[in-house]
Amino acid sequence: MTGRPLAAIVLAAGKGTRMKSDLHKVLHPLAGRPMLLHLLDSVASLKPTHNVVVVGAGRDQVEAAVKPLGVVVAHQAEQLGTGHAVLQAKHALAGFGGDVLILYGDVPLVTAATMRRMIERLHAADSPAAVVLGFRPSDPGAYGRVIADASGRIDRMVEFKDASAEERLVTLCNSGLMAVRGEELFALLERVGNDNAAGEYYLPDIVMLAAADGRASAVIETGADEVAGINSRGELAEVELAWQERRRRQAMADGVTLVAPDTVWFSHDTTLGRDVTIEPNVVFGSGVTVADKVTIHAFSHLEGAEVGEGASVGPYARLRPGAVMGAGSRVGNFVEMKKAVLGPGAKANHLTYLGDAEIGAGANIGAGTITCNYDGFFKYQTRIGAGAFIGSNSALVAPVSIGDGAIVAAGSTVTSNVEADALALVRPPQTAKPGWAKNFRDIMRARKDAR
Repeated sequence: MTGRPLAAIVLAAGKGTRMKSDLHKVLHPLAGRPMLLHLLDSVASLKPTHNVVVVGAGRDQVEAAVKPLGVVVAHQAEQLGTGHAVLQAKHALAGFGGDVLILYGDVPLVTAATMRRMIERLHAADSPAAVVLGFRPSDPGAYGRVIADASGRIDRMVEFKDASAEERLVTLCNSGLMAVRGEELFALLERVGNDNAAGEYYLPDIVMLAAADGRASAVIETGADEVAGINSRGELAEVELAWQERRRRQAMADGVTLVAPDTVWFSHDTTLGRDVTIEPNVVFGSGVTVADKVTIHAFSHLEGAEVGEGASVGPYARLRPGAVMGAGSRVGNFVEMKKAVLGPGAKANHLTYLGDAEIGAGANIGAGTITCNYDGFFKYQTRIGAGAFIGSNSALVAPVSIGDGAIVAAGSTVTSNVEADALALVRPPQTAKPGWAKNFRDIMRARKDAR
């Protein structure tokens, strides 16, 4: 990088009508995070001094999303084109003497590396007035075209609506992303007119205005997948799929075994250790950390959870936020954990709910056990000590504590604390009445026959 201050202007004023949603287009999630926040996260790695998001329709939603990040919001009351949108950031960047990246909130996958290349090209020896990020899609369609020589020097840029038949044959397209010196950007924008087929103020026109002043601009290229725009739910699904495919490849390159890669879905912040095995149809929500040598069996869902080294999850397990599994612990089929800690070596192999609980090392939770943590108004804590054994089909009514090494007999409903190494047996004594079942059947058959 050049050492000059950097600002980013992110355009997010479009209505996003093709989404057919009450949620603003740039806030639709990609890998569990709003697409706008994906982009701002990449920008943040360049340490900009200013971030400005230009909003229009749905501005309240966008402002609420970016406020915690210290992002300045500029308002475009009327959508009069991309050039007009960038001009709305003028006040926020008054007196700024650095480089400006112009980005789009619905183009979320642009990498920090590509942004750096744009800035570095802006300060190359030929000192271009602007740097345009171009790409070559498989179907150029209605994208604006960039007419440039082999060195990347731009001769002209033209919107598809205004392009000639010959210009439409060019495959190098304009992504809309640009890098411009802040000292020159707004002066150029104020000269942009709207004498075109759409009657809009186009951002790319600053390239031709600079050329008229005797200063050429340059284009650098990137892959079409990096600048994929999202305007509909279908396009969102396509970009999601592309993101997931890259993340799966990265996971396997980092030492993770994916038994059926296409069926595993990651979140933007999923962290996996080495020698992790993930079976088919596993879904990671946000906030999951998995240590080394973990096996996650098929059809499990994890969110906001921490899984310790050598642990085993599933199949058909659900780990909700606050679930922590210690080293070597196990949860099996149809086990759900929420805000619960399962100590090292502890296990709950099937049909169990552990909520607001702390389970000690080596404890064994039998099938059908639940921690009754909610009374309809408040949540309460259950503590199960190290080495404790909870028999099948037990209900532990919180707040309650089971001591280290204690045994809770199967079918118990525990409402009071159980001391260490004690046996808790909470069920009526079993009784048997010889011949009662046969007599009952005989009486009922007789009644039925009499009808």
